[in-house]
Amino acid sequence: MIPAPFEYVRPTTVEEAVQAVAEGGDDVKIMAGGQSLIPVMRLRLAAPETIVDLGRVAEMRGVREDGDALVIGAMTTHAEVIADPLIAQHARLIAEATETVADRQTRRRGTFGGALAHADPAGDLPSVALALDAEMVVAGPEGRRTVPAREFFVDYLTTALDEGEVLVEIRVPKLAGDWGVRYEKFNRVAQAWSIVAVAAAVRRENGHIAEARIGLTNMGPVPLRAPATEAALAGASASPDAVAAAARSAAEGTSPSSDLNAQADYRQHLAQVLTRRAVATAAGL
Repeated sequence: MIPAPFEYVRPTTVEEAVQAVAEGGDDVKIMAGGQSLIPVMRLRLAAPETIVDLGRVAEMRGVREDGDALVIGAMTTHAEVIADPLIAQHARLIAEATETVADRQTRRRGTFGGALAHADPAGDLPSVALALDAEMVVAGPEGRRTVPAREFFVDYLTTALDEGEVLVEIRVPKLAGDWGVRYEKFNRVAQAWSIVAVAAAVRRENGHIAEARIGLTNMGPVPLRAPATEAALAGASASPDAVAAAARSAAEGTSPSSDLNAQADYRQHLAQVLTRRAVATAAGL
């Protein structure tokens, strides 16, 4: 179908984008890559009065270093994320998960920030941002502020972005030390949406696991960490038995949904299995 008529604004700076959103009326939508917005507009499930297209805001693109952190522009495409040498060196988990997003065509248009702001619980990147303790830098009428990933995802398709705010960039702490990472995903072959997925980053010291960070995809309305498993792994021996024992707690505190793809109890089972696999691979076992 053809989308309903709308006003179209294409700013070239963050300040222009914030102003355009403020002037866009009661029903304004921000478009990054458009891979989620355009399909629902074509089906007329959404009919915004104004579209603010961020495609020409150059300062929201690219990856750079800032001390102990990487700064990823919200308009950096998935394909650019996968190919970026800084991400490969300091945040390989992001590239590994991004390689599983949708298909090659979508990865050429879809953006890192757009996927995070969309906040789909079955999306791959929110749980990775959570596992890596990322921070979201947002701009609005009152200026800029920083929101930790653990506070950014509020509910199903809902974030901490206030009215008139734009996600500008994502700050990701560099993984310093002997870190291994892995993104394990279970999905239908015909779709790239995760039924369940697990993002794991593991730091080893002297044959033991010194620290583990685990993010869960599609185990509730927002991405979740697995604190019980993380606590069980801290100081544990880097052995298959220790990892398997800790992974049994991965689904604690989760509230997965039941749908045509999987029942809630099966998702909880998948969380344990995928956590064991992801942590074992990240730990080099």
